[in-house]
Order: sequence, then C-alpha cells, then structure tokens
Amino acid sequence: MRYLLLCAALALAWTGCGSSGSDANTDVLQTRTISLPNGGRIRAEVKIQAIDMQRGMMFRESLPAGQGMLFIHRKPGPYTYWMYNVLIPLDIVWMDSNHRILEISHNTPPCKTKASECPNYGGKPQSQYVLEIGAGEAARHGLKVGDTLSF
Repeated sequence: MRYLLLCAALALAWTGCGSSGSDANTDVLQTRTISLPNGGRIRAEVKIQAIDMQRGMMFRESLPAGQGMLFIHRKPGPYTYWMYNVLIPLDIVWMDSNHRILEISHNTPPCKTKASECPNYGGKPQSQYVLEIGAGEAARHGLKVGDTLSF
C-alpha cells in the first residue's frame, strides 16, 4: 500500500498536480529564446516529438509578436510543412544544422479546405530546424536567406 501511495505522490509531483506554483517552470523547459541578427528575440515553444510536430500551430487563434514555435528534426531532411487546421497566417523559416536560414515562406496562409487540398510549403533544401512565427515577423526583423539565428 505504501508503494502505491508513493507512486501516486510521485506521479502527481511529476505532472505538477497538487503543486501550489504555476506551470512556469514547465513552460521554460519547453521553450527556447532565439536571438535574431537585428538583436530581436523570439521566445519559441520547442517541438521534438513527432506527435507534437504534427499538431504544431493547429487551432491557435493568435500568436503574439515575439513568440513562435521551433521544430527540431533529428537529422537534416527535406521537411515540408502545411497549414491544415492552422487558423492564422505564419512566416515559416527553414534552417540547416548550423541555424543558417535556407528558405522562408512569408505570409503563409491558413488552409481552409479539406486536408487533401492543402498545399505543402518548403522542403526544398535539407533543413534540420523550422521556426514558425506570425505572418510579417520575418520581414519586420529583416530575416533573409543566409542569416544565422542563435539558439
């Protein structure tokens, strides 16, 4: 019985249930600050697991300036992205393993049709990282192919 109680207590502590604090520490662990060439910064949620990457920005109604999502692929490859069930336009930035920008899809529109009709974007060069930020943010920060981001 003690073993079961100990397991239950550990499970609650691990998931944050029963804690008096907020999930701020968990949020920090799942985000990364990306420094831009112009001195700007993006606080990006980090997605590594396939299931999290597939969901990405789906169903979000807004994305504040200065925030984004960073997808980290295990190895370089020709990764395409689509906007199925994404409700807001995005800038999508593909980078190589050295964080150098290879390709940018500016003002990528949401897909409002069925999944089979949604176009794919990017994936021409071998990338390892993909950053999604609000539409217009790449231009506002002056991001261009060849720039290197720090994270």
